[in-house]
Amino acid sequence: MAAVSDPIADFLTRIRNATRAQHRYVDVDWSRIKQNIAEILKEQGFIESYLVNHTEPHRGTIRIILKYTNGRKSVIQGIQRTSKPGLRRYVSRQDIPHFYGGCGLSIVSTSKGVMAGREAINQNVGGELLCLVW
Repeated sequence: MAAVSDPIADFLTRIRNATRAQHRYVDVDWSRIKQNIAEILKEQGFIESYLVNHTEPHRGTIRIILKYTNGRKSVIQGIQRTSKPGLRRYVSRQDIPHFYGGCGLSIVSTSKGVMAGREAINQNVGGELLCLVW
């Protein structure tokens, strides 16, 4: 498999493509940050669950089980990478985006770990704005 210049963007694109194709799940390469993002998506109700399969101590896959409504419409309507390797986007606590009347989710990488935007505001920390999900 070829090296990916932005693994988080690849992770988000795989989820976006799988939801548009109405797949039940999608498999991605494992990394700690991807697992943290998957955990936040699960906690916030955007995915059903995820499974981690380690083949070696630092290698493995994550199976993201996608979530759909009764009308077979994806719960994830949109997912967008905001900070990129070529142009990092850092936000202070006050600048963490609040959109779609609080239904949207911003994911921030802070000094206290990767967390949802609301949690970062509550803990009074800013950081790198990884992505937006709605």
